[in-house]
Amino acid sequence: MIRLSGIARNFLVGDEEVHALRSVDLAIARGEYLSIMGPSGSGKSTLLNIIGLLDRPNAGTYELDGGKVTALSDDELARVRREKIGFVFQFFHLVPRLTATQNIELPMVLAGIDPAEREKRLARLLAEYGLEERANHRPDQLSGGQCQRVAIARAMSMGPTVILADEPTGNLDRHTGQEVLSVLEHVHHKGGTVVIVTHDPEIGARSRRRLRMLDGAIVADEKS
Repeated sequence: MIRLSGIARNFLVGDEEVHALRSVDLAIARGEYLSIMGPSGSGKSTLLNIIGLLDRPNAGTYELDGGKVTALSDDELARVRREKIGFVFQFFHLVPRLTATQNIELPMVLAGIDPAEREKRLARLLAEYGLEERANHRPDQLSGGQCQRVAIARAMSMGPTVILADEPTGNLDRHTGQEVLSVLEHVHHKGGTVVIVTHDPEIGARSRRRLRMLDGAIVADEKS
């Protein structure tokens, strides 16, 4: 489903060139649940951004669902990202003035989904993620765990091929973080592909496959 070959990403910091990713090769099968771990600056978030089509590599090729995406235009990348990839971030990135329902609905509105279809999807997502009683609440009226559930429901609204989560529990207390992980694992159990970036070994241990990164390279690939 996902195949990276020889992916490199370099940045200029002042006069110095930083090698964020060094010739990374990675294959992720449909339905996998894996974590990407490593110290700060190891390249894990850069790798996630490449997989999520939020950034372009300087070298290498990326195939998603059998199609090469590295040479696509910005508009084509945006379309693929909208249709195939769902994002969950540490700080939720919800629109403050919108309700939970409106935040979940937003990607569907931007994609031009028919209102009747949007309503059907919203009913299902609100029920599936336990948000029916909070449907009309804004983010400042929700707990951290509820905000992250809204973010996950929003990520799932377009039926993506893969869910990418960047430190999804980093802004939550331990108990709430465990609940959010259970929600993401529910996505996996339903057949979804889930990739989590984390610095927490306990969270990493819950995934069936663990990548460890150091200095822009994958130095371990473990399965359980």
